[in-house]
Amino acid sequence: MPVFKMKNGLGEIRLKYLIEDMDRHGNVRIYLRRKGKNKIRMRCETGTQEFLDEYHYILTNKRPMKKPDTRPEPIALAKKESMAWLCSQYKASAKFKLLSESTRTVRRRILGRICEKHGKKPFAQLEPRHIRMFRDAKAGKQGSANNDLKVFKQLFSFAVEYDLAKSNPAKDVPYFKPSSEGFHSWTPEEVKQFENHFPIGTKARLAFSLLLYTGQRRSDIVKFGPTDIKDGWLSFTQEKNRSRKPVKLSIPILPELQLVLDQSKTGSSSFLLTEFEKTFTSNGFGNWFRKRCDEAGLTECSAHGLRKAGATRAAENGATDQQLMAMFGWVTSKQVIHYTRAANQRTLAESGMKLLASNQ
Repeated sequence: MPVFKMKNGLGEIRLKYLIEDMDRHGNVRIYLRRKGKNKIRMRCETGTQEFLDEYHYILTNKRPMKKPDTRPEPIALAKKESMAWLCSQYKASAKFKLLSESTRTVRRRILGRICEKHGKKPFAQLEPRHIRMFRDAKAGKQGSANNDLKVFKQLFSFAVEYDLAKSNPAKDVPYFKPSSEGFHSWTPEEVKQFENHFPIGTKARLAFSLLLYTGQRRSDIVKFGPTDIKDGWLSFTQEKNRSRKPVKLSIPILPELQLVLDQSKTGSSSFLLTEFEKTFTSNGFGNWFRKRCDEAGLTECSAHGLRKAGATRAAENGATDQQLMAMFGWVTSKQVIHYTRAANQRTLAESGMKLLASNQ
């Protein structure tokens, strides 16, 4: 049973039925759990009167309150030329509003952390060393650290563009090199294992086939539907960077995918539907597909890993960089290299090893 310090300075409290749980991102969440009932997440800040009120509401079988947003508008309170003020200007800008909703959500969270540490400081005095310190605080989580650094770069890029700052102190701060190759790329054996576990006609096999035989991201395949297909071609605009740099693609429907589509139950607007007959969200689909992989005994596999496997398969079969860019919607050869490095190594090694033969 966790102990909470009261924000009003009146000591500590220990409340029955409360437990701490950690989500997959390492964030500690507070839940109220009673025997025979579903656990309910506590939304209000611990140690506040709102937290105690929420606890009381749940115990008395009333509907839990939503966490009240009592934060004042940053623009109204932030001192001009402070980091908090700059962040508020960025969030109110057209540049920020043109980002996708999911990107805006992530950036708001990161900007909030920036303001917690640097909000009162004059942004004109922020130096590269301060940003390096902010980055280095997450040295064990390179991906998260790089995301924070990216927001710093974008924030000051906005400031320079709109004549709010003379230079971008984050511009020359390097990203951490990734500690791994990213998402696990499915092997041919893992592809076969999934197909054996989920036969044609199941929703899991339909999702798997859409991912593998289109090579697209989960944010795209959840939106694919009958109206996107005409004369055997699938035409769509990728969700990633849709508002800023839209990428429009037309790709043929492969016979392997058409076979699965013909023998599967699909929706009228989207091929894939939830158990409530609704279109999946990207994150909701990712979690659902993750469970299907676990059921098939593929604990290292994921939706994005199939995109990587498809690119690797195409590269090993001789697809050129230009062909891969057209298939997967990449706009630079750098993206191709990121996904096909292993395939290129195998292809070059196969041809190169022949030169070691004694008859050469």
